[in-house]
Amino acid sequence: MKKIVIKMGGIASKNLDAAFFQTIRKWQQEGTQVYIVHGGGHYITEMMEHFGLVKQMKEGLRVTDLKTLEITRMVLLGQVQPLLASLFQKEGFHPISLHAGFDCLIEGEMIDAQKFGYVGQVTHINHHLLTKTVEKEQIPIIAPLGVTKGGQWLNINADEAACQIAASLKADQLFLLTDVPGIKKNENWLKEVSIHQIDQLKQEQVISGGMIPKLNSAKKAILSGVQQVNINNQIQSQGTKITA
Repeated sequence: MKKIVIKMGGIASKNLDAAFFQTIRKWQQEGTQVYIVHGGGHYITEMMEHFGLVKQMKEGLRVTDLKTLEITRMVLLGQVQPLLASLFQKEGFHPISLHAGFDCLIEGEMIDAQKFGYVGQVTHINHHLLTKTVEKEQIPIIAPLGVTKGGQWLNINADEAACQIAASLKADQLFLLTDVPGIKKNENWLKEVSIHQIDQLKQEQVISGGMIPKLNSAKKAILSGVQQVNINNQIQSQGTKITA
């Protein structure tokens, strides 16, 4: 059975149009299993500003102290996830909201506590739980949070979470949706980038900021058996295809 993983930013929920849901509906009718992983950086930043906290980014990752971690959990689980679930439900789908609190769906460990704080990388995905949730055509909507073996919650980059989930599922296709239609070089949108070109694109500063973890995660996904990764702003087009 074909599997497709879609990573979308929290702000992308404002751009989910009829064509998006029509594509999802078509895939389901063809027997494809669809999984959604969502971010929420825009809303997290807004909430941090509300509480007088300053956003700090390093290497495209949000530095996360305990206060930022609590705000991140509150926004992802209390605002963004319910919003997306309601939009899917309104269109006649059967969403199910999932996060690391469900049977250790996403296990992780800190990348570098001194540098990033409570930012994690994925060490294990509960594959059985993921596959079980789609038995009745449900669409898992997954928050990018992890827990350590000791029970500490972690903020995990949504692209990293999506790629690790796609790798666990051996997904046929992974869409990393962003606010641009792909990777741009010399005023041209690239149709294809091999994983061997990623370091060169970093050196040339063609990619920077949040695109860096996106490309690093895409590379991991391809090397882990995901057949195709696309970076774009809509699932109806190819955008930039990441290849082996």
